[in-house]
Amino acid sequence: MANENEQNPQISAEEIQKESNDQREVRIGKMNTLKEAGVDPFGSAFSRTHTSKEVKETFNELEGKQVTVCGRLLSIRRQGKTCFSTITDIGGTIQLYIRKDVLGEENYELIKQWDVGDIIGATGEVFQTHTGEISVKAAQITYLTKALRPLPEKWHGLKDVDLRYRQRQLDLIVNPEVRETFVTRSRIVSAMRRYLDGLGFLEVETPVLHNIAGGATARPFITHHNALDIDLYLRIALELHLKRLIVGGLEKVYEIGRVFRNEGISIRHNPEFTLMELYEAYSDYNGMMEITENMIAAVCHEIHGTTELTYEETQISFATPWRRVTMLDAICEACGVDFNKITTDEQARAAAKEHHIEIETDADRGHIINAFFEEKVEETLIQPTFVMDYPIEISPLTKRKQDDSQMTYRFEAFVYGRELANAYSELNDPLDQRQRFEAQMDERAKGNDEANETDEDFLRALEQGMPPCGGLGIGIDRLVMFLTNSSSIRDVILFPTLRPRD
Repeated sequence: MANENEQNPQISAEEIQKESNDQREVRIGKMNTLKEAGVDPFGSAFSRTHTSKEVKETFNELEGKQVTVCGRLLSIRRQGKTCFSTITDIGGTIQLYIRKDVLGEENYELIKQWDVGDIIGATGEVFQTHTGEISVKAAQITYLTKALRPLPEKWHGLKDVDLRYRQRQLDLIVNPEVRETFVTRSRIVSAMRRYLDGLGFLEVETPVLHNIAGGATARPFITHHNALDIDLYLRIALELHLKRLIVGGLEKVYEIGRVFRNEGISIRHNPEFTLMELYEAYSDYNGMMEITENMIAAVCHEIHGTTELTYEETQISFATPWRRVTMLDAICEACGVDFNKITTDEQARAAAKEHHIEIETDADRGHIINAFFEEKVEETLIQPTFVMDYPIEISPLTKRKQDDSQMTYRFEAFVYGRELANAYSELNDPLDQRQRFEAQMDERAKGNDEANETDEDFLRALEQGMPPCGGLGIGIDRLVMFLTNSSSIRDVILFPTLRPRD
């Protein structure tokens, strides 16, 4: 049976749509023929005994035995009194061998009403063809679902990247490697949970709707609650509620959940993404570095059997320990500018001008240090690296360094020039925290709508006493990108945010 969806790459989208609509009418006719023959084209629950993968992996045990499989039809090849069909399921594909004299003439004739994309079940004997292909000799066929629209042709129809993201269900059907990416994503998240549970962390859930957008520097999405007649924010981070749980005595907590940032879209950014944040009482950013490198190395080893992998043709080693370098030392190594000797805002602005770093006219030393880092250092950090000790101006929730009050106990982990994790020795001094919030509010007054607002509920919790604490956030999507060798964040989010089509 020729593939009904085979398309000329030169034909227009309108022609493809018309062809799809025409085929839909044909398929509806076949659906009605099935009904007239007493076959329900949208069948009931079906109990299979094996997936295609299980049949192939245990062929030596199953040869000659009866199994029941089910899946979506990928091909139908009738040859007189025999038919070869291929179905796909979560494990892969398997061939069905169907004979007219076994199935019965009436049932065999109904194969004419089958289409690529339909879903069927089959019971029969496992055997191997003379070409060596493991197959099921079907003695009974159960019709499960009639597909009223055709699938894209396997080698052409879903090369359109935009279409793949908009109709992910089709992408998963015809591109097995995409399906495997999302199976791997699930395994990665499960492995992270097992690791943290093994350390005694408690998984919790905190609100998605916040009265104040806090815990990160980002522009929020705003919504309105009709019953309370108040504006609320979709959370931009998990931090502030989780730290209240530390105050409450839950000493080791984590959450894996969606956060939302009303910002640009790129191969690294999606407006909603998955974040893992954890907090541990009586720890600090050194403890967070240990958890970060050990957990990611363990997850990588569980997924790949090694801590070494290739990402975009570059060898990456997640083996521990990872490199540690302070932000100031990293800048000095990259461009020779030593901010240990540049102590004033004026000196920092002069250095930025000399090295052609774009800054705001009234930028302070802390923001200029960060600008130097982003311009001169980030893209050079290929192997996993902890960049430590960030300026206080860009770290409003972080404890000050004891030996330098203008720097904080904060690190970010970078891989392949991309931030993967962010962590602090958490600020637990409520008076200092209030001053930091006030400084952030000053920034908001100057036009920085990503600066933090003052969160009085959080300050009240701090005044009730939060123990010394380490906190860590890891971007799940970026980790999955590395562990699945995916170039775009859209390749690891099942339904990425897209502009609606007209």
